[in-house]
Amino acid sequence: MRKSNCPLPGLAAFVCAAALLLFTIPGQAQQAVQILHNHVRPTVTSGQAAPVGFLPPTQRMNLAIMLPLRNQPELASLLGRLNDPTSPDYGHFLTVAQFTEQFGPTVQDYQAVVNFAKANGFTVTHTPPNRLLVDINGSVAQIEKAFHVVMTVYQHPTENRTFYSPDREPSLDLNVPVKRIAGLNNFSIPRPMLKKRAAGSAIISNATGSGPDGAYRPSDMRAAYYGSGSLTGTGQSVGLVEFDGYELADVTSDMGGEAYTVTITNVLVDGASAGSDGDDGEQAIDIAQPIGMAPGLTSVRVYIAPLTSSIGVSDVDIFNQMATDNISKQLSCSWGWAPDDPSDDDPIFEEFAAQGQNLFVASGDSGRYTGNNNYDESYPAESDYVVAVGGTDLTTNGAGGAWESETAWSYSSGGPADNGFAIPSWQVGVANASNGASSTKRDLPDVAAEANFDNILCDDGICYYNDYGGTSYAAPRWAGYIALANQQNVTNNGTTLGYLNPLIYPIGFGTSYTSNFHDITSGNNGYSAVTGYDMVTGWGSPNGPTLINTLTGAATPSFTLSDSPSSLTITQGGAGGTSTITVNDVNGFSGSVTLAASGLPSGVTAAFGTNPTTGTSVLTLTASATATTGTATVTITGTSGSLVATTTLALTVNATATPNFTIGASPASLTVTQGSNGTSTITVTSQNSFSSATTLSATGLPTGVTAAFSTNPVTPAANGSATSILTLTASATATIGAATVTVTGTSGTLSHSATIALTVSSSSGAQTAVYNSTLKAPECATVGTSCDSGPSLLLGRDHMSGGAEPNQPNTINNSCADGSVGTFHSDESNDRILVTSTSGGPLTHATTATVTATVWAWSGYTSDALDLYYAANANSPSWVFITTIVPTKAGAQSLSATFTLPTGSLQAVRAQFRYQGRASSCTTGSYNDHDDLIFAVQ
Repeated sequence: MRKSNCPLPGLAAFVCAAALLLFTIPGQAQQAVQILHNHVRPTVTSGQAAPVGFLPPTQRMNLAIMLPLRNQPELASLLGRLNDPTSPDYGHFLTVAQFTEQFGPTVQDYQAVVNFAKANGFTVTHTPPNRLLVDINGSVAQIEKAFHVVMTVYQHPTENRTFYSPDREPSLDLNVPVKRIAGLNNFSIPRPMLKKRAAGSAIISNATGSGPDGAYRPSDMRAAYYGSGSLTGTGQSVGLVEFDGYELADVTSDMGGEAYTVTITNVLVDGASAGSDGDDGEQAIDIAQPIGMAPGLTSVRVYIAPLTSSIGVSDVDIFNQMATDNISKQLSCSWGWAPDDPSDDDPIFEEFAAQGQNLFVASGDSGRYTGNNNYDESYPAESDYVVAVGGTDLTTNGAGGAWESETAWSYSSGGPADNGFAIPSWQVGVANASNGASSTKRDLPDVAAEANFDNILCDDGICYYNDYGGTSYAAPRWAGYIALANQQNVTNNGTTLGYLNPLIYPIGFGTSYTSNFHDITSGNNGYSAVTGYDMVTGWGSPNGPTLINTLTGAATPSFTLSDSPSSLTITQGGAGGTSTITVNDVNGFSGSVTLAASGLPSGVTAAFGTNPTTGTSVLTLTASATATTGTATVTITGTSGSLVATTTLALTVNATATPNFTIGASPASLTVTQGSNGTSTITVTSQNSFSSATTLSATGLPTGVTAAFSTNPVTPAANGSATSILTLTASATATIGAATVTVTGTSGTLSHSATIALTVSSSSGAQTAVYNSTLKAPECATVGTSCDSGPSLLLGRDHMSGGAEPNQPNTINNSCADGSVGTFHSDESNDRILVTSTSGGPLTHATTATVTATVWAWSGYTSDALDLYYAANANSPSWVFITTIVPTKAGAQSLSATFTLPTGSLQAVRAQFRYQGRASSCTTGSYNDHDDLIFAVQ
């Protein structure tokens, strides 16, 4: 026997053999192999995680190849200057193109990575404009070959699941430097920083919110942390990191009954869906909190990756999309995880800082950090480039009232960074004997906000009050608050604030600290809340508008102008038109404003009802008989001392009007059955004093349809109207179907038309089915406008107690049997089927029909489902799925769906009403009822 070089039993021997094979492939490229690092967890390399199998070679995976930034020393220097108020570069943030040009990978290096991916059989799925990532999709076999690894499945050492990982650090035959290959393992899964009140624990008694049961609404945070000022976040966007979709109804419910007008935009990443998969509590509160704080936001952008995506791909793709969009200047993440390498996302976080984007991250809800990120999941909160947000317990002076007091929330996570991030320069000096902070490591959190169990959470239609808390409430609240600050900073300084920590730490160290922050000095999470910085609440929560004014400069009273309407059309020699000009207060402006209009066409005059004004003034624009016609932009200027504001109005001056008329039909659609008629009122309306006789005619009539007007011609009074009743009559043999009838009014050289959508339906009308003993199901053999099984043919199910179904199972050729268990009208049954032409005409192929099933749902109706199918040929049915509908209550109810009738003279629908299970055209089940209805189609 030949001795093996890999003397290991079972799976381990297979891994070894596979590895030997990978590195002994003949003809391998002779260039240097680039070996990467920190892609394999210590639990794998140490043998703690037992291998249990391999990923199938054909399984496909999404990965992201990240390239390193260039000119790192220059970037570090620039970031310092951008966030230093004493630097000439302060606030002069870069665009995406500028950042890419100065610090992104070169075009040549990026293209080399793209070429490498394609050469190894990968599909390149996305190439972002900053050239940091090459998103790829490939099979496990391609991944193993390209990166010289074996994709192995291991038992997770601390969770009841398996995870996949390469068996060794990846390497690749590529001379261009690569920082990482994201997505090679799923050891860590992102988890929301959301906590439910322990069962049996006391309900919060000091909650002073304005929501149900005293729970805090999102708007209560605005009242507590900002007040009643005029800032609303106008012009600002908040971006949110989410690992699953949501239902908009839950966002609305989380607002606690308050309406909102903020645009919510979904940005889907890595094939994500915008809808909830059954648990959207975190996502919904994340959206609601910044809206409550900043109700005038231009948008909330929800960046969604699938929850099933592995860390490394989903997080990096979301963060990079936020950076390359560069729309939201305040970003929030309420999720935590344990990264392969804590520097994984640094290139993107540095781009955030260079572009003036600030990321808030929830610090966690597990109290004092343990020092092990696999347990704390404190990343990305611990990064040097984000603002970590802890939690507090807030009390206001009444429902929706101002801040009264605040203590540390005992579950607020904090402490020295688990991953050993070195203390950043702006944080040096926070450590002292009382707070226990580290003088060498990054300390968390930086700031805090309300996070106790006194909030609203709505999850898939169910709302909870005073049951949930978490720093995942606090982080998006801070994002909303900084949107207010950025609104003011844009007004005062023409830019946003950018990365916040270098700005707030000097405030914390300064003499005005307690004017800007609520210093929280009671409570603990294992660390104690103390005077000044602590590792429960950081510097504390924002102290009203004072912090905003300190960051942006005191607000200067000013005003803006608006006009309504913002466009006018007037006529030469006419009465003119009016627009209301409004003076809008900015930062407490209360002065008087003098108004003037410029840009008026020749012959147009302007007059203000009140001038000067402190509120509104009605502007009247009048055109003389010889005024210049056409379009013009009128500028309204308001002046108050040195303050000047403008608004514009689009003006159209029309020539003196000539007499004319319009024509209309009501109703504009008619359905007429063969042998009957229908009517529509034709109205001729005078314009510009038109009062001439107008002759009416109708064209486009189907064969067998005639038209008659009750009055013809008609003469409207000057600037009035006249009517005539049009009667459309269909003979018994009139052509059935849809047609467009054009009604034309003619008066001299003037001619105008209106249209009527006419449907001629068969006189056969509604049809009631009879049992077809050959096909073994109810049938309507004649084409009609509908086909109804009636109240008795399908009533009941199989031989169920008290309600055996006649001719059961009533499926074509007895092809699908019913379940016989249960009691009539206590357990499931499908009792009636109705197919109706949606248009009211005969059932015709290529038109829409509605199928309605009348079912009886069990008391546990949420476990029931109705599956609907159709078949083009009832004699040999091939069933096509329409939809699945879940009952809305127990007992009798009618459930409907629409479908397009295919080609076929004798068609069928099938209604399957089932208990549990999955949709199919014939699902076996003791409580399942299957019924078919056959009907003729023209």
